[in-house]
Formats: sequence, C-alpha cells, structure tokens
Amino acid sequence: MPVPPGSEPGPGPGQAWWRLELLALPELEESLLWKLQALGIHRVALEHTPRNPDQRQLLAWLPAVDWPEPERRELEVALAALSEPFSLTLPAISWQQQGDEDWSLSWKQHWQADPVGERLLVLPAWLECPAEWADRLAIRIDPGNAFGTGSHPTTRLCLEALERWADGPGAELTRPVRVADLGCGSGILALAALKRLSVNDAPGAAAAARRTPAAQVFAVDSDPLAVRATWANAACNGVVVPGAPQAPEAPGTTPGAPLEPGGQAASLQVAQGSVEGLAELLAGEPADLLLCNILAPVIEALAPAFATVLAPGGVGLLSGLLVSQVPGLTQALAAAGWRAELVAQQSQWGLLEIRSARTVA
Repeated sequence: MPVPPGSEPGPGPGQAWWRLELLALPELEESLLWKLQALGIHRVALEHTPRNPDQRQLLAWLPAVDWPEPERRELEVALAALSEPFSLTLPAISWQQQGDEDWSLSWKQHWQADPVGERLLVLPAWLECPAEWADRLAIRIDPGNAFGTGSHPTTRLCLEALERWADGPGAELTRPVRVADLGCGSGILALAALKRLSVNDAPGAAAAARRTPAAQVFAVDSDPLAVRATWANAACNGVVVPGAPQAPEAPGTTPGAPLEPGGQAASLQVAQGSVEGLAELLAGEPADLLLCNILAPVIEALAPAFATVLAPGGVGLLSGLLVSQVPGLTQALAAAGWRAELVAQQSQWGLLEIRSARTVA
C-alpha cells in the first residue's frame, strides 16, 4: 500500500522540517491531497472538528533538506493552479519550521472519531471506539493511504444517502443486497455498505418479519494504489477480500468474522478497473445500489455503461460533483437513459440519485 506518513525515507534524527499550513476549501480538498501525494509528500493531515466538517486545515510536513525556499515557492504555484478551474483563490500558505520528532504520533494526533449520519462512525484504525459512539457502526480507516477518510462533503453525502437507502428500498429486499462501488478509493463506501446493510435494524414491523440478508459488495478503482488501500482498510475491519494480501487486524476486529448477526457472512470483492471491470465482477447480475463518488466529467463519460452494473429497478447515488454541474450532468444522464434528481447537498457539493428512465418509480 502507499507509504504512510512517518515511515518513508527522510532526513535522519535531529534534522529540521517545514510544516505547511493551509485552509482547505471543500472544493479543493481532494485536488490538494492528490497533488501532494503525486509530488511525494506523504506526511499530510486534515485538522477538523467532526461537528464542523466544512472547516478543515490542511497540514503537510516536508524535510527541510529537500525543500529549500525556491522549491517551496514552486510548490505554492503548483497548488495555486488547482484553484483556477473552480474560479477560486487559494488561501494563503504559511510555513513553520520545526525540529525532528516521532512523525507517526505527530501525524496521528490530528485524526479523531467522526460520526456520520445516524449510525455510522469513521474511526482511525489505531483508535479504540469512544464510549459515546459505542452504539454506532465503526468503519476503521487508515488515513495514511491518501484516498480519503470520510471528512470530504461528497463522501459524507454518499454515506448519509446510503443510510437512507438502507432504511428505505434496501430494507424491502428479502435476498442478499448487491452493491457496486465504482471508484472505491479508500474503500470507505464499500465498507460502510457492507456493515450498514448487514445488520437487522429495520424500523417497525419489518424488523420482526424478516432478517436482513448479508450484503454482497463489489468495488473497483482504476488506480492500483486505491485497490491496495481498500484491501488494507478491509483488513482493518476484519473483512477478508479474495486475492488480497494478509494484513494485521486493528484493535477490536476479528479477521474473517461474519458481519451479520446469525452467522451469514457478508462479502466484498475488489478489483482494479473501471465500469467494465465492475460489470465483470458482478458476473451478469447488476447491483441493487450503485455508489459512485467521482468527478462529474467522469460520471458523464461512464453513464452509458451504468446499465451493465445497475439493475433496472436499482438506485444509483452519484457524488463528487458540484451543484453548478448538476444541470449539464442531468441532461447527459437523461441521454443515457437515467432519471436524475439532486437529493442532497453540502456547501457547493451535491448528490444525485438516479433510476432507469424505463422504470416506473
């Protein structure tokens, strides 16, 4: 998996470091993280308060010996360019010099348990679940993989919409729920679906009438590092993925343990690829729910193939898009045979729910 902050080669003991500090605008967060990772800057953290997820400070630590002033100025220019497509101005970057320290601890102290929606809890892999959130379904994530931790508005929108679907259409299914995750990144949506759909807490008489079947989740990403990150985070949650290397479990997990009470194991399959690879994983049985948290232009390009991965009566949850992009994307989806509705938004980010235009709601 990608080298986590604090373990990659760097200066020896006693060497100096530059700490970059930057207000991470929601629209730029994913791009900033990607750019830093692409430049080999892996010691990165997002400082945020779970109750105010829109207010995040981006922190990055750079070896002083490798980043003299000219290189730091070039980095500022490269980061500023990321704001141009959004017609934004990058907030001012500040630099603080500091001495050597235990980087794994310095980096990890910026992460904390993060409640999302009604039942979910995004939990850094090294932390024990706080007592105040003990009734939530913990999704253990290692933020060191640089593929997101659930704090970004688009991820939170997907997680919250997943919960609504689980308590609505998903609760009506009397067979194993099939979920497809297109562009899985860290695996957070796939793991949330696996846990949330494999518990029996349907409201009212439905809970007494049936036992929720185990979920079957199929996830792909075109980035091989994302596949490895999903493997690693699955291991943190005690989920065995066929073909994944063995990894040590996180505190409180049991590798291979079924997630559903009653002994029926849920399943997760992960592969490298795009929508064609996802269709191959599904083996001719399209999913009941499609999760897709990727950029709007990519969604538009892939929309004609959604019918191969989403069943005629299924629901797709599409995020990663700006509210301003919704009209154009809705038109493109309609041309591909999908009815789209903006059902949630946070800041300038939105979430579309899609259904086949050939299916009567």
